[in-house]
Amino acid sequence: MEIVLFGLLAVLLIFMFFNTRKRQRQMKAEQEEKATKTVPGAKVLLQGGLYGTIVAYDPADLDTPALVEIAPGTVIEVHSQAILRVVEPKDDITEVDADLDVDAHDRVIEEVAPETPLETPEETRARLDRDSDSK
Repeated sequence: MEIVLFGLLAVLLIFMFFNTRKRQRQMKAEQEEKATKTVPGAKVLLQGGLYGTIVAYDPADLDTPALVEIAPGTVIEVHSQAILRVVEPKDDITEVDADLDVDAHDRVIEEVAPETPLETPEETRARLDRDSDSK
C-alpha cells in the first residue's frame, strides 16, 4: 500500500514539474513578444486600465521607466512591467460605423426621451415640497 502512495506522489511531482516548466516557457515567450511589439508609437494597455501610446521604452533595461502618452501632451513614466499588453488596432470598427443608420438612431432617442421642459432648481424644490406635504 505504501509503494502505491509513493508511486502516486512521484507521478504528481513529475506532473507538477513539467507543468511548471511549460508555463515558464509560455510566459517567457509572451514577454519576448511584448518586448518586440512595444516600440514608440504602439498603443498599449497599462495595468491600471489606462490606454496610451509608447513614447520611449528600453526592452534591454527593464528598470528604466517607459514613457507613455495618455493624452495629447501628457506623458507619464511607468515601470516597464506596468505595460499589460500591446493593443492591436481593429479594422472592423469602420465597417460598423458605416452600417449605422443615423436617422433610425435619432428616432429611437426621440421615442425614448420625448422633449419635456426642464425645471429650474426653484421649481424642483417647490415640487418636492408639495410632494412631501401631501404624504
